[in-house]
Amino acid sequence: MDGSPRGVEFGIDIGGTFTDVVCRLPDGAIRLTKVPTTRADPSRAVLAALGTAGTDWGIGTGAITRFAHGTTVATNAVLERKGARIGLITTEGFRDVIEIGRQMRHQMYDLVLHTETPVFLAPGHLRREARERVDATGAVLVPLDEASVRAAVQDLLDQDVQAIAVCLLFSFLNPAHEQRIAAIIEEMKPGLPVSLSSEVDPAFREYERTCATGFDAYVKPLVADYLANLEAGLARAGVGATLQVMQSRGGLMSSAVARRRPVRLFLSGPAGGVVGGLDVGLAAGYRDLITVDVGGTSCDIALVSDGRPLIRAEGLIDGFTVRVPMVDVTAIGSGGGSLAWIDAAGSLRVGPESAGSEPGPACYGRGGTRATVTDASVVLGYIDPGRFAGGTMRLDPALAEQAVRREVADKLGMDLARAALGIHRVLNAQMAEAIRLVSIGRGIDPRGYALLPLGGAGPLHGCALADELGITSIVVPPHPGVLAAAGLLGAPVEHEVAAAFPHPCAGLDPALIRPALDALDDRCRALMADEGLAEADLEISHAADLCYIGQSYWLEVPLRLDAPDPVGEAYAAFLAAHDRVYGHAPPMPAKFVNLRAVHRSRTGRAAGGVGHGTVAAAAPTMRMVQVRQNPAPVPAAIWQRGAIGPADRIPGPAIVEQVDTTTLVEPGWTARLGEGGALIIEKDAA
Repeated sequence: MDGSPRGVEFGIDIGGTFTDVVCRLPDGAIRLTKVPTTRADPSRAVLAALGTAGTDWGIGTGAITRFAHGTTVATNAVLERKGARIGLITTEGFRDVIEIGRQMRHQMYDLVLHTETPVFLAPGHLRREARERVDATGAVLVPLDEASVRAAVQDLLDQDVQAIAVCLLFSFLNPAHEQRIAAIIEEMKPGLPVSLSSEVDPAFREYERTCATGFDAYVKPLVADYLANLEAGLARAGVGATLQVMQSRGGLMSSAVARRRPVRLFLSGPAGGVVGGLDVGLAAGYRDLITVDVGGTSCDIALVSDGRPLIRAEGLIDGFTVRVPMVDVTAIGSGGGSLAWIDAAGSLRVGPESAGSEPGPACYGRGGTRATVTDASVVLGYIDPGRFAGGTMRLDPALAEQAVRREVADKLGMDLARAALGIHRVLNAQMAEAIRLVSIGRGIDPRGYALLPLGGAGPLHGCALADELGITSIVVPPHPGVLAAAGLLGAPVEHEVAAAFPHPCAGLDPALIRPALDALDDRCRALMADEGLAEADLEISHAADLCYIGQSYWLEVPLRLDAPDPVGEAYAAFLAAHDRVYGHAPPMPAKFVNLRAVHRSRTGRAAGGVGHGTVAAAAPTMRMVQVRQNPAPVPAAIWQRGAIGPADRIPGPAIVEQVDTTTLVEPGWTARLGEGGALIIEKDAA
């Protein structure tokens, strides 16, 4: 271990099927691997990856100076209903806000109605009220009755709650009562996790604020235990680096801060893929991208416009609104492990159920018997059974053929190749439709964007998706199969803090904005100080949320106090954003709703690429494959990714193999090596 290199950085992303690992050495060289995810305890896969680093790469854990991690723990806790037993304390008369919701239903005509609000967070018997009242200006109407608070807390403690969420009316304007309740809880039960709405989501709309606070409390004990176990395991392994965790916004934070703000870990893993895709796209000369992350279980789609990923003010987790800033990722249940099946009408369907990593696709030989997309790829000749995952796993093509024949071909009365192509065609159609929803559905023409496929299965489907959408350029990252992990190494440390600022734009004195922003900056600086970063290392930006007076939803716009007319500039930006999002922007009175400060480090850098010449040049081999453009199998050139040089041109049909994925270049497309090591696949001229 003493002879190990110094300055080694690790990025580890846990997915539903594989845990992806990227290791960057001090000289910029990259090592990568994929290990099966251990669903019962995801940290076991992380520690197994460290063993790989020592055994296969000769890297001692003492050499690791940075350890960045993307996790699905918070999201899975909600999906699987395995969060903490929490209590909810509200203002007297408002205990049922979380159950009433907005009285809007997605399924209007179901005969049996099911709740569409997250009542599971705090059922009725775990909700209590405090006697107090603050008005819409933040003034105290009814002082906090501490006796009612103590009685409520004791009732919840008697119910064995593991955390408490506190959401009082208008606390985002005056948090004093919530802060006092937190102090009382600490007196009565030291160390009990508490989430305050004035800290988690300090903005108006009571239901959304209650939900965000409830979700924060729901995942807080689980996230704390997971991070503590992982930190302990890293310490036992000899890793001295601080554990950093990806946030839903696309920035990193230390595990110590993550424990305090766990609701910001939703969609942690997909955010890493978008950040990594942005780095690759910019290096290759593309600022407008559609990233399509096709893993074993799901497909995550995001847009990058003019070099910036889209950030939305709230996200959906299992159908429930969570008002936390998130990279705008749309997830569907389509991936390499998605199961193919025939519905009652005799139609071929793919997903959303997945074989996962346990037992996995039939070709894994681990007990899986149902046909998956990966099995279809083996049948079509796209995946070399002996070189899957860099040769670390051997696939059984006979099992793949048996599964596709039994589950699809025989039931539909077609030959094996057509059945396998049908599985791919259905999956591609599902992904293309999701891309249309996030692009055309928002007034964005995807034909002006480049497609950036990532994930272990993404590059196999790039050409088909691009054809479907009219896209003519595809950017395949150097490490597409582990790009979410690579993106962790390029992500900055970032913290965002917001506060309510309800003021009409008309007549607003910009001098009133400065103290509010200063307070937000102070909170961000404190969080960054906990990360060990000084202000000189930071990039600071500000934003404001604006809406028309009387409107219930707002839009975020940049805020520059150094502008000649900061309020007027913000209003103009709001009108432009409203026109872009909703198609109209009447010059009506608007108001400020919230202010936001974002502090991020300047230290983020891309994980690097695989350039030409990393493998000795060799002539491509040939293999027969089945493509959708020809009824019979055709010969395809098989290239090794690291052997491709800058002068090489690879016309389809061709396959490019590498340790973490396989890229299919279809007929009518030509691939070449681009800047930063990306593989650029372009549509041939008609």
